[in-house]
Order: sequence, then structure tokens, then C-alpha cells
Amino acid sequence: MEEFDDLSLSSLRRIYASDRTRPSDIVASLLDRLGSGEPAWIFVPPRADVLAACAAVEARRRSGETLPLYGVPFGVKDNIDVAGMPTTAACPTFSHMPERSARSVELLLQAGAVCLGKTNLDQFATGLSGTRSPYGICRSAGNPLYISGGSSSGSAVAVAAGHVSFALGTDTGGSGRIPAGFNGVVGIKPTCGRVSSRGLVPNCPSLDCVSIFAQSVGDGVRVLDAIEGFDDDDPYSRLPPGRAAASSRLPSFRFGVLAAKDRVWFGAPEGAGLYEAACKRLVALGGTPTEIDFAPFAEAGRMLFEGPWIAERRAALAPFADANRPALLDVTRSVLDTAAGYDAKAVFAALHRLAQLRRMVERQFAALACVVVPTAPRAFTVEAMLAEPGRLNQQLGYYSYFANLLDLCAIAVPNGALACGVPMGVTLLAPAWCDERLAVIARQFEARGAELQDERPALSI
Repeated sequence: MEEFDDLSLSSLRRIYASDRTRPSDIVASLLDRLGSGEPAWIFVPPRADVLAACAAVEARRRSGETLPLYGVPFGVKDNIDVAGMPTTAACPTFSHMPERSARSVELLLQAGAVCLGKTNLDQFATGLSGTRSPYGICRSAGNPLYISGGSSSGSAVAVAAGHVSFALGTDTGGSGRIPAGFNGVVGIKPTCGRVSSRGLVPNCPSLDCVSIFAQSVGDGVRVLDAIEGFDDDDPYSRLPPGRAAASSRLPSFRFGVLAAKDRVWFGAPEGAGLYEAACKRLVALGGTPTEIDFAPFAEAGRMLFEGPWIAERRAALAPFADANRPALLDVTRSVLDTAAGYDAKAVFAALHRLAQLRRMVERQFAALACVVVPTAPRAFTVEAMLAEPGRLNQQLGYYSYFANLLDLCAIAVPNGALACGVPMGVTLLAPAWCDERLAVIARQFEARGAELQDERPALSI
């Protein structure tokens, strides 16, 4: 079977244009890569079923139907429904067969993409590590001794490993960004409500959003274009207030950077140099750095797990969790049990404080095109994470927890690697509905990174 190493959307478009290679050929090759026990995947349909889906897409194209994602293989995090495939949320007892796909999946299938299956995750999307699943531990594509990040662990690993062109994940407090960073891929967390969350197993329904993992910013944006749109069946779906068309390049812009006192690495200062290099790259692109007051970002981030939003998480899972406590992993149960400490007064006090923090952040963004932060402050080994799952998980989310609470959009982009081989990234953040402008800057950052890679001298052997 021929190997297809470049699964970018532009490459597939060129391959399919000749009609000598069909989606069935690509997908058959990819299915050969997914051996039994691959921890990135929870469920892959029978080969015949996937190839039948390819044949149906091929027939649609022959009939003259326009399919913008014709034959593009993708994976779906297993807390997002795909009709005919079980949804487990990484909890076997929860497994059920949905009759209808999530809205995001429906739109991808309409566009001609081919779903290869369901990817692994931290149970009920509770965690940022990729180690909290009975279906296996996902590991960094750069070093298997280290965590993949989560909760969308399998989606990021599947893209990094070349199993699929892109994958859907979810993001409540960093689940669509942390694993992108640790696997050297792009993670797009759109404005909450821009993509329908119908068909998503709820985590914190007021904060949940579907995210995208891709090999490049351009590919991720094309997928976002395919799945966005108002959905009357989703109570959290929103209509944009009106977005100005973004140019293909920003010749000059101001971007927010962390002050020295806010650059926290939790005992692994190697990330400091990578962050500084990212800031210099943005300067080279025409950016002017401005130090931000990170205090309101950090305070909002602490609210996700030190505030009453944990009660929202508990309420969303209560019908299943109350009747099936033994089915939950110990760490999942422990997180949900902390919800008992919050009453209505605490909830409203937190809502009022969050409104104040949002206003503080809005004032800072008034003079900025974006803010750049490390995607995660450091990497952890699987061994270390299993030994201290709670404390280390909190550290992973230091630069990500606040984004949805503050109503920001975000794009995580690769930014080099640690000496141990684990990729690291930075995340660009902007206010809600500024996704297009953020993508322009992210594309420039990505392109400059490729140029720098090409400029490095070859090693003499």
C-alpha cells in the first residue's frame, strides 16, 4: 500500500485533482497505520465501513457536488457525537450510540470529509494531561516519556502522528491548546458560540467549545470556516456582532507580553528562552511589544478550578455521575467532589467578580492586536504526572484556564522544542470575534518560523 506522508489540505487537493488517487486509497493507507492498541484512538470503525464512506464521497463528487473538504480524513474527540460510532467520553460505562452526529461533524461530512473514528481523552474532558483514560495514556509525539497534554490528547497525537489531516477536540480551560503545544501542531480555540456545541458531552456548558487540531494555521482556518455558524438548537450559539474582513498580512501591530514577574515556569526555566524567541519573532514581523497586567488573567484562571465553575461541571455530569460513581476514575471523582463547597452566594459573587475582570482585560486589549503567552509553562513526564495528578495539572493550565472565562479566542502555534524533544508552543489570544485577525498574525508567525528553520545551516557529518 502506498504511503501518503503529506496530509495537508493543499496536498490532498493536488493529489485528488488528477483523479488517479481516490480518498479510498488515502484512507486505506491510513487505516494500516492504526494498529491495535494505538492509545490515540478509542474507536475506529470496521475497515469496510470507512471505505464505504469514502466510496459515497467519491460518488457525490462524480455527480458534480462541490465538496470543499473532499476526501480529507479526520478524527473526532470521543466526547463529540458521531452517528453510528459509540460516544464514551473515556468512560466505558457511559458508552452509548448516538442517533445523530454533533452539528460540527454533520457540517464536516457535508463538506466531504471522512471520519476515521473517535480519539482518546482525559475522562469527561476533566484534565490537561492525557493520562486520565482507561483506554490508555497518550504521550508526546516528541518524547514518549512525557505527557501529550489533554484533555483532547488523542486528537492532537493523531494529527502529529499523521493519522489524519485534522481532528476535532474541545476546549474549556485549555484542552484544545495544551496538547497542541506538546505535540507540535496547531490548536484553534474559536470564540465560544461561533461553532455549535450541540452533540458535545457537556463539561462546563457555559464555557465549552469545539476546537480544531491541524498541521497548519491555514488548514485549521479552513476547517473552522466549514463548521462555524449559528445553530438555533444550541442555546450557547451566538451571532457575531459584525466582523471586519481581515487582511492577508498585518504590517504593524501591538502585542501584549508577560512582564518578567509573571513569567512562571514551575521549576523548568528552559521555557523562558523559547518564549523570548517567540516575542522576538513577532517583533521581526512588525509587532511592538507592550507589557500587560497579567493579574486579572491569572485571577480569572484560578476561578475555573478554585471557584464555582467546578459546580457547573458537577451539575452537567450529575445524572450519570450520581448513579455510577464506581465507573469514574479516582481523579475524576476527586475533581467533581470539590463542587460541594460552593453555594449560590459563591456563584453570584464569582460572576460579579468575573465581570470586573473581563472589563479590566477589555481595557488592555483596546490597544493590542493580541497577547502572546506560553501555551504551557513546562512539560511533565508521565511518571511525574501520575504521582501528582492534581497539583501538576493545575500548573499546566496557568496560561490557559482563563481564556473562555474572559471570552477570548486563541490559536496555539508550535514554537520549538525542549532539549528532551518535547515540542512547546505559544498561544495568541484576542477578544471574542477577533478570530480572523488572530489567524493573520498566527500565519505570519508560522511562516517566519518556517523561514528560520530553512535558514539554519546544515550539520556537517
